[in-house]
Amino acid sequence: NEIENADVAIVIGANPVENHPVAATYFKQVTKRGGKLIVMDPRGQALKRFASHMLQFRPGADVSMLNAIMHVIVEEGLYDQQYIDAYTENWEAEKAHLAGFAPEKMSEICGIAPEVLRDVARTFATAKSGMIFWGMGVSQHIHGTDNSRCLISLALMTGQVGRPGSGLHPLRGQNNVQGASDAGLIPMFLPDYQSVTDDGVRSAFTEVWGGEDFSGEKGLTVTEIMDAVHRDQIKAMYILGENPAMSDPDVDHARAALAKLDHLVVQDIFITETANYADVILPASAFAEKSGTVTNTNRQVQMGRPAVPPPGEAKEDWWIEVELAKRLGLPWSYDSPADVFAEMKQNMNSLDNITWDRLVGENAVTYPSLSPQDPGQPIVFGDGFPRPEGRARFTPADVIPPDEAPDTDYPMILTTGRQLEHWHTGSMTRRATVLDAVEPEANCSLHPRTLRKLGVEPGGRVQLTTRRGSVALLARADRAVAEDMVFLPFAFVEAAANLLTNSAIDPYGKIPEFKFCAVKVEAVQNAVAAE
Repeated sequence: NEIENADVAIVIGANPVENHPVAATYFKQVTKRGGKLIVMDPRGQALKRFASHMLQFRPGADVSMLNAIMHVIVEEGLYDQQYIDAYTENWEAEKAHLAGFAPEKMSEICGIAPEVLRDVARTFATAKSGMIFWGMGVSQHIHGTDNSRCLISLALMTGQVGRPGSGLHPLRGQNNVQGASDAGLIPMFLPDYQSVTDDGVRSAFTEVWGGEDFSGEKGLTVTEIMDAVHRDQIKAMYILGENPAMSDPDVDHARAALAKLDHLVVQDIFITETANYADVILPASAFAEKSGTVTNTNRQVQMGRPAVPPPGEAKEDWWIEVELAKRLGLPWSYDSPADVFAEMKQNMNSLDNITWDRLVGENAVTYPSLSPQDPGQPIVFGDGFPRPEGRARFTPADVIPPDEAPDTDYPMILTTGRQLEHWHTGSMTRRATVLDAVEPEANCSLHPRTLRKLGVEPGGRVQLTTRRGSVALLARADRAVAEDMVFLPFAFVEAAANLLTNSAIDPYGKIPEFKFCAVKVEAVQNAVAAE
């Protein structure tokens, strides 16, 4: 909501009109009151009509573009030295590193004219208040962490952190990504982002949970789990509300892992593609059928209440897990989600002054909340950062090429994502009659010139082939897509995008490179003839 106080907003690696329509209304309103909107994305999008600048850069060139923008800020002395001195460290190293990223040089890599890069740099750096919003287009690369570091550095050097209308704001992919992360559903962290490798941290949790010390090793991410199954290191899995048989990169590899397991339990509200591999399916409840809290991208802890009871044999997720624990001989005595929330509060300082009863009465409270009456602080990091001496660290980022570059055999770039009508793997939206009627068929988007070169009419069929697989589907003409690029939604099982994607991951964030791999595109009749 702080965008209401911003003069300039950057939206990068996200398509809010299709994927975050509520947030998109806020972005549009920025321009209506005289603010400036800067959109950065390899694909064109509807927000372009509202933007003062639309930077349609080359896929995978985020670091070169952002470093060029920061180079201008340094070169022209537009950085906030007072803020840098008070709240950051490693500035001199960052400044020296950026010297080699002149817009004239980086333009050849990112495809954005030098004068545009300079204008964007001046626009953001001279803003009274500026915000940066980003989506999975930033993080789903092998250099996704470096992309994020550049955005952080841009905000820090201009002092656009910790005050009204400023800051960095990831656009989360669903309603409780923030809450799940806060609660510790990240393999290298415990709740509140406390390191699992810290002996003192683990000791504090064993006092609450009971029992002996648990493993101090960082856990495996989803793609690493599938590799471990193939190495015979994992024999069984319990999957809740996830559909890796559709959502994992190089999904044939993931499906083979699921089939290889000795035992698979899937807990979900529908028989998903993953559930088809299960030995046991536990029927769970949907959001409108259960009690509990979710935490959104604004850090608002929100109370959810059931509108209808779960159908048939379906149960609330927490109840299923407690009953499983009891059958394993564990003395779990939770009687309601309120009991679980009370336990969370014991090791999560972020929930200080936020109680279950308060949420029942107020519906939502933002963390941090400084008192039982405080509705929550909309702005964080105004007095420093949770690091030594309260200082944020500049981390220089180099240009790293994608894991798989186009070549003569696979000359184009494939990028994947969501579309307005279907969400994620389609487990829910493809079962929604109206939505599936509006968008019933697997499709991809290419530039009209690309289709003409292929001899394919809009609405014709093409075959997409990568080093991992091939799918045939309907082709649409879309001028928002670059001529050397294909956009492929990943909701359609009949032409699953992740049969094609690369499983290479960012070494830090462990996120796969869903946004870039090399692909060959052929008219279907040509592909059939070649076979």
